[in-house]
Amino acid sequence: MTSTTSTTALIDVSDMVVVHRAFRRELGLAPRLVRAVPAGDTARAAVLAAHLRLCLEGLHLHHTGEDDVLWPVLLERSAPGAALVARMEAQHEQVHGHLDALRTALDRWEAEARPAVTEEVAAGLELLVAALLEHLDEEEAEILPLAARRLSRAEWEAVGRHGMAHMERSQLPILFGMVLEECSPAERTAMLGVLPPPVRVLARTVFAWRYRRYVRRVRG
Repeated sequence: MTSTTSTTALIDVSDMVVVHRAFRRELGLAPRLVRAVPAGDTARAAVLAAHLRLCLEGLHLHHTGEDDVLWPVLLERSAPGAALVARMEAQHEQVHGHLDALRTALDRWEAEARPAVTEEVAAGLELLVAALLEHLDEEEAEILPLAARRLSRAEWEAVGRHGMAHMERSQLPILFGMVLEECSPAERTAMLGVLPPPVRVLARTVFAWRYRRYVRRVRG
């Protein structure tokens, strides 16, 4: 029998808002950075293309965790929310259509850095950002309060672990740095608190230094 009862206490789902903040920032900055690349500067294009591929892959895996873990639980426990979940899935498909187009354009841009392809990438990023912001705004307003009522803490943590399990280990310090960049002190403490103690030390030292160097390279 399908359960529509909520958990006994609301769980904290604010960590997803922090992750969303990182995607908003990185993809929002990207069109300007892309358009600033001089014609023919394939070395600079390669730096930004690698960064954008990392962001796009992180977004893809973030959505995969929702598709595979979050939506099934909400559909099981919140029948009145079925239409909302279906709309979230449709928005994911729209975003992923932009992701696929950008991946193709990035390959050509990195190889050529021609002005026409530069503009194709920048315009493609703007289309992606427009679709993504609509989705994230609605998800934060509608889905997260529902998840806070319907999921257990273990189930919520499984959503995040799903995406991380499919990331390359070498990507994790940079992606984690992106998330930490604009955290408040309380948010930073909470995000670091989920790490094992040895990894937490690395995140505050080696990984933080690596991320600062990475940002300087990407943003110029």
